[in-house]
Amino acid sequence: MAAAGAATLVPVVLSGGSGTRLWPLSRELYPKQFLPLVGDGTMLQDTVARLEGLNAAGPIVVCSEHHRFIVAEQLRQRAVTLTAIVLEPVGRNTAPAVAIAALAALRGRADAEDVLLLVLPADHLLRDVKAFHAAVRTGINDAAAGRLVTFGVVPDKPETGYGYIRRAPGRGPSYPIAEFVEKPSAERAAQYLASGEYLWNSGMFLFGARRYLAELERLAPEMLAACRTAYEAASSDLDFVRLGRAEFARCPSDSIDYAVMEKTEAAVVVPLDAGWSDVGSFSALHENLSADANGNVTRGDVVAEDSAGCYLYSTERLVATVGLKDHVVIETKDAVLVAPRGRVQDVKNLVARLKALGRPETVSHREVFRPWGSYDSVDAGDRFQVKRLKVKPGAQLSLQMHHHRAEHWIVVSGTARITCDDKVFLLSENESTYIPVGAKHRIENPGKVPLHIVEVQSGTYLGEDDIVRFEDTYGRQGTRG
Repeated sequence: MAAAGAATLVPVVLSGGSGTRLWPLSRELYPKQFLPLVGDGTMLQDTVARLEGLNAAGPIVVCSEHHRFIVAEQLRQRAVTLTAIVLEPVGRNTAPAVAIAALAALRGRADAEDVLLLVLPADHLLRDVKAFHAAVRTGINDAAAGRLVTFGVVPDKPETGYGYIRRAPGRGPSYPIAEFVEKPSAERAAQYLASGEYLWNSGMFLFGARRYLAELERLAPEMLAACRTAYEAASSDLDFVRLGRAEFARCPSDSIDYAVMEKTEAAVVVPLDAGWSDVGSFSALHENLSADANGNVTRGDVVAEDSAGCYLYSTERLVATVGLKDHVVIETKDAVLVAPRGRVQDVKNLVARLKALGRPETVSHREVFRPWGSYDSVDAGDRFQVKRLKVKPGAQLSLQMHHHRAEHWIVVSGTARITCDDKVFLLSENESTYIPVGAKHRIENPGKVPLHIVEVQSGTYLGEDDIVRFEDTYGRQGTRG
């Protein structure tokens, strides 16, 4: 553990999100923090990477139980040492999430020992890491003195999509907070910018764990009581801390701002000028990435003819445009979005409509990630489905069976160890096998390279819920874990 003055600095990474604003790139089961939107790393990986140099302990990540294996795998890829991954059975906003993180950070510590929590969303962009570190060090001094710090982004335009913080007069580098302000009109946002008194509300915080819990006890005692009960009912599940489901479901839902920061007399704001963006729309992505001579930002297989000011993204197929101005075109394996850049804030309304129609494209991508690898549903029809499986080296699927479908497996590359009832055997490249309806079966990758298999399912019902698990390395139950 590393110390920040007299107290340990523990980063808390909030990895929630519903995957609506950047649909179809983001989905309910794969929100934007898991995507490499602005560089080679995902936004979650970049959030943790920018902690380097702060002399902090391993982070606590709070996430949905549905995202747990993605979080663990992406941080494993970057060799991140974690304090804990805490799983929320239901979303209850940021105030309870941070309360749970505070309880986890204080677990096993003496009553006189405190920790400082640096609370960071997992899906924000910060280009100037040195400026971020300087702001954090300023905040550490305030937090160590018992104040609750929020970071206010120095605005560079009259933005209507963010809430604002008006700072009270002070000598700096931190300031008392005069008021929190909701998202303004364009006219009022221009006034805020001109005044020099207003900062964007970043949703990043720094305070002592015990200090935060004490304020929550005073301002929202029912919330803290529910969080304590849920944490006391928590169980260990592999590398995860799984909160008590029923106990946490009874917790009131509220943000840190509403529950604590707007009511406490101990809040201060530290101005932050570090190239920040919450990357909350495709327009924001366009603004934060390098454009060509025509103002187009492109990724993937894209050809733009007489087009300008566009954000064009291809994941699999060629995207070609002619005469397109100020538009967003997003191509994924199972959905395409076309919208004027000025209307991208309405994508969430489109997603709500798609959800009301029961469209599965709002929930997950065609390629679905599992702790053992992924599967991609490449074709389907009456009584059949074809999937491409990728199994990581050393990984294995659960020992399972299906009531309504048979499966045919063809090894494309790598070596597979196959279990089919009481038989266990190896399959090499270009070899295949058949799994009858009702047979217990499993795929393992005993090799050192990824295993690629084409799976052909046939039967009367091919839904993912036709599965009975007998053994599972990853402790999953049902089909969505």
